[in-house]
Amino acid sequence: MASAAAVDAGDAPEPTVRNLLDQESLKWVFVGGKGGVGKTTCSSILSVLLAGVRQSVLVISTDPAHNLSDAFQQRFTKFPTLVRGFTNLYAMEIDPKVENDDLANEGMEGFLSELTNAIPGVDEAMSFAEMLKLVQTMDYSVVVFDTAPTGHTLRLLQFPATLEKGLEKMMELKNRFGGLLNQASRLFGLGDELNEDAMLGRLEGMKDVIEQVNRQFKDPDLTTFVCVCIPEFLSLYETERLVQELAKFEIDSHNIIINQVIFDEEVVESKLLKARIKMQQKYIDQFHMLYDDFNITKLPLLSEEVCGVQALQNFSHRFLTPYKSARKRGTIEELEERITILKSALQEAEAELDRIRKGKQSA
Repeated sequence: MASAAAVDAGDAPEPTVRNLLDQESLKWVFVGGKGGVGKTTCSSILSVLLAGVRQSVLVISTDPAHNLSDAFQQRFTKFPTLVRGFTNLYAMEIDPKVENDDLANEGMEGFLSELTNAIPGVDEAMSFAEMLKLVQTMDYSVVVFDTAPTGHTLRLLQFPATLEKGLEKMMELKNRFGGLLNQASRLFGLGDELNEDAMLGRLEGMKDVIEQVNRQFKDPDLTTFVCVCIPEFLSLYETERLVQELAKFEIDSHNIIINQVIFDEEVVESKLLKARIKMQQKYIDQFHMLYDDFNITKLPLLSEEVCGVQALQNFSHRFLTPYKSARKRGTIEELEERITILKSALQEAEAELDRIRKGKQSA
């Protein structure tokens, strides 16, 4: 679904994420896609870029396999922490499961198990609601979500309905578990003096927060979803599924980042890589055909990981300027580089052959 921010019909949208920086009303930016396509790197760099144009930015990982700490090379917790090297960029990693390690009572564990088994995702919903309440009190200019793989992300968008079911289930369990609900108050930080009605009221309150935020999620001026993918069939299929689901939930989406692209202009002598380039181009063409009204940003496959603030900042310009190879085929510079590479490969092969011959002679 194209945003109002998209370029007028007849003009191809700019192949960068600059539109996200220019949309000053944005409050929530979700970054999602299939596992292993580079969502965390992209959400980290988007948060770095937004920190350059916004008063305060918070990037949150809702993926159980947290990678934000690896991306920034700094330890983050469930509380917002200032990213080193910034004065206005904060990061946090939340566990999508309610923490119940300190609840040793077997009956209490039975209550939680009954609730979470009856309503899949209610524990995530409660945790997410608590996190949103925390975020709202801090009043960040924009919040970037580094989401879990697609299935988890779609559940996240269903949290208002999930909490409603959870509330109904808790009313059913109220009589069955009796006083255990009072013990459960510790789970929500209410204190021992509060009763089961207060706990149910807390869940109602979380439901209200989720529904309020959900209304914001459906406002294209406030919320957008950035789909990250790689130029392969499964990723294309997953992206199409994600875009359709987002449209069903009325969530705006008009940016796609295609990561790990091998560009044809690069100096490539490998037959395997040439075949890979051809395969990738087929899917890139399909992305452009399916999403001709989206801002599609292509990022090059790198020879090293992007880790640490400096590396993230160095790579961030690829998000704002379409990638161009430093070497074009057929130029003097490119031919000289190819000759250098071939000479080096020949020397290595000759040295290897010489070692093998000497080894046979000594045997």
